[in-house]
Amino acid sequence: MPDNPGLLILIGAATPPGRLAGALGVAADFARSRHPELGVDTLNLAEAGIDICDGRPLEAYGAATRDAVARISRAGAVLIGAPVYRASFPGVLKNLLDITPVEALQNKPVGIVAMGGSPHHFLGVDWQLRQVLAWFGAFTAPTSVYLTSGDFRDGQLASETARGDLAALVETLVTLARGLDRAALGPLPLAAKFT
Repeated sequence: MPDNPGLLILIGAATPPGRLAGALGVAADFARSRHPELGVDTLNLAEAGIDICDGRPLEAYGAATRDAVARISRAGAVLIGAPVYRASFPGVLKNLLDITPVEALQNKPVGIVAMGGSPHHFLGVDWQLRQVLAWFGAFTAPTSVYLTSGDFRDGQLASETARGDLAALVETLVTLARGLDRAALGPLPLAAKFT
């Protein structure tokens, strides 16, 4: 990854760490073992204390909010995990993205991991989050990972298929981050042109 070898794993839920956090921990462990030179950082929104977006300039938000945005900006790639809430992704994640400036995700490789109780809403998070990431001009991985309660046993990710899918998504992000010349990608997203 050219500018920063880091992978940020963003747990986009307000609930205490549970199965989604555990699954993303599996992804982090894979990234560390396969790419020991890669800095892996985890930002859990249940623990971050992000301010409510109200239109202030970034520097007017609290330290925890500014730190979260800085971690997104510094990362070479971002893996976002979110549960399905009401057929979409949680407001706590949308709130952070509302505060995050366009350039923090512009042309940056981003992967999506969604989790729901059953396969019925597997596209809810994916297509809605992709729209938001497109606004940023993020370089979103073409496929995502969807986890259900059936992938877990005793709270742990037990499905070998799910583990393989997470590993493949991490590899995709690393490949994209190392192979992209982010400065050569264009045109600018509309959000960057009009801000």
